[in-house]
Amino acid sequence: MIHVWFDPLERSSPVIRMKNHRKGFTLIELVIVISIIGILAAIAIPAYRHYIIKAKMAEVTNVIRYLATAVSIYRQEMVAVAGAANWPDCPDIASIRNSLGLAISGERMSSVHVDPATGTIRTTLANIAGVVDGQTLSLVPTQNVDGSISWNWTGTIPSVYIPPK
Repeated sequence: MIHVWFDPLERSSPVIRMKNHRKGFTLIELVIVISIIGILAAIAIPAYRHYIIKAKMAEVTNVIRYLATAVSIYRQEMVAVAGAANWPDCPDIASIRNSLGLAISGERMSSVHVDPATGTIRTTLANIAGVVDGQTLSLVPTQNVDGSISWNWTGTIPSVYIPPK
């Protein structure tokens, strides 16, 4: 809107001034901001979900690593005491508690099993995410020449969630 008035100090010429009554954002500014937020959300939400799954998987891998340590100690004690290199027979979480003295929470794992023939620790995942729930994660022992045991991860979960060595 254009307003014309005379300046009382300068009566000879009219003063023309533009008054801007703009109070808010234009539609294009709002559309741009909303689209930027949408693009950021489209990138951030899948990445956030991926990190949540990896954090929950870290809980499981820590438990399985503690279990692997207990299984290794059991085997070494069996060699020292009985002279036989036996793996523990633990078909479920209760027998792991009783045989190895390791309290395992079943929050992220529906079942845990130690194979007495191979020493493989196998767990079925639960309460993590649809991508990995019901899948298995295994830790397989290998007896080295020097008598030590090395462990390798395998499983049916997507390879991105299998932990490094």
